[in-house]
Amino acid sequence: MRKILIVGAGQSGLQLALGLQSRGYEVTVMSNRTADEIRQGRVMSTQCMFDTALGHERDLGLGFWEDQTPRIEGLGVSVAAPDGSRPIDWVGRLDAYAQSVDQRVKMAGWLETFVERGGKLVVHGVTVGDLDYFSRAYDLVMVAAGKGELVSMFGRDAARSPYDSPQRSLAVAYVHGLGPRPEHPDFHAVRLNMVPGAGELIVIPALTTSGPCDILFWEGVPGGPLDVFDGVKDPQEHLRITLDLMKRHLPWEYDRARDVELTDVGGTLSGRFAPVVRHPVAELPSGGLVLGVADVVVANDPITGQGSNSASKCAAAYLDAIVEQGDKPFDRDWMESAFARFWATAEPVTKWTNALLGPPPEHILGLIGAAGQLPAVANRFANGFDDPSDYESYFYDPEATAAYLASVAGA
Repeated sequence: MRKILIVGAGQSGLQLALGLQSRGYEVTVMSNRTADEIRQGRVMSTQCMFDTALGHERDLGLGFWEDQTPRIEGLGVSVAAPDGSRPIDWVGRLDAYAQSVDQRVKMAGWLETFVERGGKLVVHGVTVGDLDYFSRAYDLVMVAAGKGELVSMFGRDAARSPYDSPQRSLAVAYVHGLGPRPEHPDFHAVRLNMVPGAGELIVIPALTTSGPCDILFWEGVPGGPLDVFDGVKDPQEHLRITLDLMKRHLPWEYDRARDVELTDVGGTLSGRFAPVVRHPVAELPSGGLVLGVADVVVANDPITGQGSNSASKCAAAYLDAIVEQGDKPFDRDWMESAFARFWATAEPVTKWTNALLGPPPEHILGLIGAAGQLPAVANRFANGFDDPSDYESYFYDPEATAAYLASVAGA
């Protein structure tokens, strides 16, 4: 039985641990918190998982909350004008529903399941020195904790990382009491509201520790009018600012948010980070090797909602690579090849996400505008969130965009 250590208890680390466990591997997970501490703590993320990523969970029998979680059947885009109107406003329908489960719910539940099934859990912080020892005690060590000292072991891949500073300030509030969008009161949709030059508000139906909820997620261009959450520690003040910005910039969203309340005292989060791709293999002082997992090695801005999707796809790619390796060593070549499997899905995500962080070029503005008149365009754009590789054929090149729009209009 091969022994594998996973440091980190997030989407990718636990999905991978449970998958390996089901295939007979001896797996140890190291987490800096217990399941109860995760469940009772502060929210850790926004997330919206689309069908492919949800399918990886279903393949392992891990969709424990699927029946309780709102089914997201659409994705809509609105663009704000300075006078508070919305010259662009549409919703595309997803081919298969998406869902968002608060990571406090999912990670706590998965961690308990891992232990119940006989997995070894070590609740302790981990240093580089610890990994030096563990690399000799385990056949494979993987780092799936995307923050802290361990991440610095993985060098920045400058060729794949165009930004060296944060491109958005991030501010999240989980709330109860949000009303439906009157344009589609009969189904749930993610709403991407764009404030040109300033940032975005993303609204995501979700499930949290106290039941169904919604996530209000501001992304502000640094130094702009939405970049106002630094130093805000009080949750109620965070919510007040969130709603004030909605009232000022997106009155149609504020109209349905007037009576919202935070889901709990841990229901807010703010911060910022620079999008980065890192080299996947880190060498320890003793010469041992560790493999980076998910956002340890590919950390995109959450504007496209791909973090948990990429984490799920990374876990699936690494699981297949480990099983296929059999009893052969997990050496550097294998680690590089395992990452290459993940990068096959992460590269389109990275390209698309980085493209959305800059001012949209004219042909993209035309595409977004056309989606309001052509439902097929809206639907295709929405479904690209499940498979971002599809954008390659019509999104980036102005001539390809024009040809696509002409073909749809002609049809």
